Amino acid sequence: MPEKEKLRIDKYLWAIRIFKTRTLATEACKAGRVKLDGQNIKPSHEVKIGEVYQVSKGIERKVIRVTGLLENRMDAKSVANFFADETPVEHTAQFKSMFHAPLLKRDRGTGRPTKRDRRDIDELKSGFFEKGE
Repeated sequence: MPEKEKLRIDKYLWAIRIFKTRTLATEACKAGRVKLDGQNIKPSHEVKIGEVYQVSKGIERKVIRVTGLLENRMDAKSVANFFADETPVEHTAQFKSMFHAPLLKRDRGTGRPTKRDRRDIDELKSGFFEKGE
């Protein structure tokens, strides 16, 4: 694959599939969600091999090391050769554990919860969320 010597960070993050569009990558850089050594960087920052970036995308936080420069978007299997994911395990486990929370939803049309229902809901919430902390 053709590699480029000069490459913008927003284009690189889009090419390695961290962001769905280049516009989203640019906005993330402008908002300070992409950092190099703890410093915010501009979308026009030039990417160099060996640099480590911290990328925040919603509740997900990734630490990536540049292992190769990629100008155009490719399939996901090929992209894995151009960066190394160095995200600490506790951050990934923490992210995945958020999806195991109970779904607290009432059926539509059942009306307001009774006093007893409300106590049961409060007990369920407090029992689940306090055990994990």
